[in-house]
Amino acid sequence: MAISSKEIEFNFNEDQMRLKIRALEQSLEKVYLGGGQKRIDKLHKAGKLSARERIKLLLDKGCEIQEIGAFAGHGMYEEYGGCPSGGVIVVIGMVSGRRCVIVANDATVKAGAWFPITGKKNLRAQEIAMENHLPIIYLVDSAGVFLPMQEEIFADKEHFGRIFRNNAKMSAQGIVQIAAVMGSCVAGGAYLPIMSDESLIVNKTGTIFLAGSYLVKAAIGENIDNETLGGAKTHTEISGVCDYQVESDKECLSTIRDLMDKIGTPESAGFDRGTSFEPKSAIKKVYGILPAERSKPYKSRELLKCLVDDSKFTEYKAGFGKTMITAYARIDGWSVGIVMNNRELVKNGKGEMQFGGVIYSDAADKAARFIMNCNQKNIPLVFIHDVTGFMVGSKSEHSGIIKDGAKMVNAMANSVVPKFSIVIGNSYGAGNYAMCGKAYDPRLIVGWPTAEIAVMSGAAAAKTLLQIEISSLKAKGEKITAAKEKELFDKIKNKYDEQISPYYAASRLWIDAIIDPKETRKVISIGIDAANHKKSVEKYNVGVIQT
Repeated sequence: MAISSKEIEFNFNEDQMRLKIRALEQSLEKVYLGGGQKRIDKLHKAGKLSARERIKLLLDKGCEIQEIGAFAGHGMYEEYGGCPSGGVIVVIGMVSGRRCVIVANDATVKAGAWFPITGKKNLRAQEIAMENHLPIIYLVDSAGVFLPMQEEIFADKEHFGRIFRNNAKMSAQGIVQIAAVMGSCVAGGAYLPIMSDESLIVNKTGTIFLAGSYLVKAAIGENIDNETLGGAKTHTEISGVCDYQVESDKECLSTIRDLMDKIGTPESAGFDRGTSFEPKSAIKKVYGILPAERSKPYKSRELLKCLVDDSKFTEYKAGFGKTMITAYARIDGWSVGIVMNNRELVKNGKGEMQFGGVIYSDAADKAARFIMNCNQKNIPLVFIHDVTGFMVGSKSEHSGIIKDGAKMVNAMANSVVPKFSIVIGNSYGAGNYAMCGKAYDPRLIVGWPTAEIAVMSGAAAAKTLLQIEISSLKAKGEKITAAKEKELFDKIKNKYDEQISPYYAASRLWIDAIIDPKETRKVISIGIDAANHKKSVEKYNVGVIQT
């Protein structure tokens, strides 16, 4: 039986996606080792657990989790030996039946020292807790600021000090904060556990002080050991700084679970959840639907059927603004409003051909109206990115593309229902903004291994930059041969391609995670469950929108 060209293409796409997923899994295996097995073994000899082991014991058995920023710091700080996961592990999970955020310093990475990306990742964890009114648990084991880079983490608004500002703000908002000192906790970092609601300290391994014994000796000439200066007995029996002394990591984590078990029931934002149904179209079918060649069109609705409950959705204005799909559906039982770029070639109502993945005026207008409807109905929004940007050219400009694009951005930016972004393919230029990129406060934003985030594609950017480079060289009197031009193009494109990869974005926390497409439903479900802990106190108001 002959295999059709469509089947061949589907199988090729599937193979390419599986290769990307395997590469993702291999990269994560390295990330999960933190500073390496030897350093983990050293912790064990000292009677301590690693950060990931601590989190595993703290979480409810079998609960689904979402890690934030696993690739933070990926490929960065190589001159200092790297900084896997930014030296801190952040997880959204369940502890004693309560959804919460867990932040654990990884002492295998430069003794848990804070690099610039560490600070950014900690602030992201606190942002998630504050946006969703979730309890936050800190498992502290850190040597403090990484001094060789102190100028990039110490004094600015989004630097180290913002952590303690957030501690105070969360306390005022009634967000539960529990801190466990399970290793070093020095200098400015000592304020974090004490600005939390309750603090624990592990005997013999946990220490808290503004200055260690060496600095104390240098500053005031006092001879004292670290344990006497700021150990568990000192801070639970003399200073009263900590509330609970525990004898081991395991006892510490068990005590935190007991404390979490006693906190009050959270309020609900009232997001609707019904019975969850698996999609009729298998989720892994997306592996073959999404083209390996990112410029090719594909049937976006078929892909959407792999993500939503029972493969059912109710499309809003299906015949208008066809380069955008707007639909009501359920994901793991949760009611959602979906805004998705349509990558099929379509004809508008005037019979004019429109390119898939491009936002035209009618599509932007439709999306704006749909977003407003979802806010009116208290329905969370899910944005699925595969967008090359807004349509350009005289026809679009004359039809008011800027006005309609601004209308969509305005409606989305002022949304008071939670927003979630899934970057499945391209996310270029202003299209990234309109589809709720990181700058627009999505509660979670994740990318598939096929995601690309940039001003424009690698090829388009390389062609633009190449012309600038050639003009510059010609102005200097250089002759540009065809071979030289190709060499310049390849050099520019290779650099740009590296910068638009999902790993580059994840390393800088432009996205929270890179995920296997089959995890998409789980991510959205965890995100909405977290968001359901906080009612919006804002009234939806889009301000001035030109019609």
